[in-house]
Amino acid sequence: MPTIGVLALQGDVREHVRMLQESGATATAVRRPAELDAVDGLVIPGGESTTMWKLAETFDMLDPLRMRIKEGMPAYGSCAGMIMLADRIEDGADGQQTVGGIDMVVRRNAFGRQVDSFEADLDFAGERVHAVFIRAPWVESVGADVDVLGTAEPGDRIVAVRQGPLLATSFHPELTGDTRVHRYFVDMVDGSSR
Repeated sequence: MPTIGVLALQGDVREHVRMLQESGATATAVRRPAELDAVDGLVIPGGESTTMWKLAETFDMLDPLRMRIKEGMPAYGSCAGMIMLADRIEDGADGQQTVGGIDMVVRRNAFGRQVDSFEADLDFAGERVHAVFIRAPWVESVGADVDVLGTAEPGDRIVAVRQGPLLATSFHPELTGDTRVHRYFVDMVDGSSR
């Protein structure tokens, strides 16, 4: 059973911990580099990407996160977490930094403001899932090594990707009660330790 951390600086931490536990993982909150060193994989939750970036800097987590991801630690980012895992962002705040790792360009708040939040059914890695989008980003473009796992309307926008041990979604599966996205990630973490 893998131990998967949830970056607990800001965002949907409790919800992701619960979904990971329901998906067969041991889940724990991660706020410090020593806690990051103790996990097999990491979820970077939804929240507000500029706040998350600033808190990661304040708590001296940005460089340790980059190092663990560079070393091959599996990570899953949902919504703001997708932005954090992007190599490049559009419409970012001045000086906004990411952890990086996925060769993609992500547009912040691409689907609109809070009042434009919506739910939709979509295909994710060959399964139909219900997705909740809240001030969600979308992926503008991906590099050759990135697999597109899901798209959404309008315009078949890319909303789920995977590159090696890294997974990202624009939507919030932790809010639906459906564990399939989390189980997919737990299986990724489980497979990386073999």
